[in-house]
Amino acid sequence: MKKFLMAIAVTTMAVSPMVTAQAQAASHQTSKKTTHKTVQKTVSNKKGNHSVTRTVTQHKAAPARYSKTSVAVKQNHRNWSKGQKFDRRYATNYRVINNPRDYRLSTAPRGYQWVRSGNDAVLIAITSGLIGAVIGNAIAR
Repeated sequence: MKKFLMAIAVTTMAVSPMVTAQAQAASHQTSKKTTHKTVQKTVSNKKGNHSVTRTVTQHKAAPARYSKTSVAVKQNHRNWSKGQKFDRRYATNYRVINNPRDYRLSTAPRGYQWVRSGNDAVLIAITSGLIGAVIGNAIAR
């Protein structure tokens, strides 16, 4: 009886990684659906009218969460430079930095404030919105 239970335990331990690997591989496959559509078109030329029938194959793309374009959109960010007008609509992950010392930034002068745009720290004038300084990759978390 002990040998039988031991054989089952060893078999289970040997087979389980293979089963999980197959399940993971199946879940990561992108699903492409192919549809065939028959199109009939009437063509006219000097000899007269005739109809042309052809089959069109269409591939449905993978869902947006797997496509390369959705990743590119997420990585798209604005490159700020001194003297530009700062518009927070174009800033990714916009936040006001209330504690600049935590990010090794100097205290903002009167009339300015530090804000976050992506991983960059941007010093902007409060009233005009002009950029006074940009420190790239200052916020790496």
